[in-house]
Amino acid sequence: MTRIGLISDTHGYLDDAVMVHFTSCDEIWHAGDFGDIGVATRLAAGSHRLRGVYGNIDGQDVRADYQEQLVFTCEKVKVMIRHIGGAPPNYNPATRKELLVHRPGLFIAGHSHILKVMFDEKMNCLHMNPGAAGKHGWHKVRTVLRFVIDGEKMKDCEVIELGKK
Repeated sequence: MTRIGLISDTHGYLDDAVMVHFTSCDEIWHAGDFGDIGVATRLAAGSHRLRGVYGNIDGQDVRADYQEQLVFTCEKVKVMIRHIGGAPPNYNPATRKELLVHRPGLFIAGHSHILKVMFDEKMNCLHMNPGAAGKHGWHKVRTVLRFVIDGEKMKDCEVIELGKK
């Protein structure tokens, strides 16, 4: 069983409450737009494994350490993370191509600042977007997700509201 904290669009701001909510997590996944490498450093502190991708606002400090896309297996679930991906059924063309190549069981994107967890029956894949945890953007409430991967099951998904931006 792996407990995951999922965050995106911090834009250089990391609320101290995030680390409190992610204390019980084994891994933290960031879906892009860290804002600066200091956010990644704080998230990776302690016993958490940090996985992430760079986003469209990230500079060379972040891009030197993170890729545009990650594909990996957690427990028995194939995971794909991209910052700009769209959502079912409106993926952007590059993401649709990658989804068809990799066939993940879980696809994670950020960028839209719209919290979304939904199953895409056509792709046979769970889609997650944790919304935005930073203070920049049009969202009104800062959010993150926490969930569990247990073998091939994804379960116990929790939406955590961090307050107004």
